[in-house]
Amino acid sequence: MREFVFRMSVSFDEFKPFYQGIAENVQVTDINGLVLRINGRHFRQFLTASGIHGTFKLLIDDQGRFQSLNLIR
Repeated sequence: MREFVFRMSVSFDEFKPFYQGIAENVQVTDINGLVLRINGRHFRQFLTASGIHGTFKLLIDDQGRFQSLNLIR
């Protein structure tokens, strides 16, 4: 398993295309500078009226497949 930590702050309107499935991959940069592309559907549970804000932890398996995404603060 590999773990990546990143901060995300986007408004509801900015995230709307990902929520609707119009756009697919959200691009973020982890705390070590690695650019990650994560399917937007994994963020839907974190969307509020103000958008998505917080620090997240992404876990992927050894083959690079998504395992989990958690809000950690």
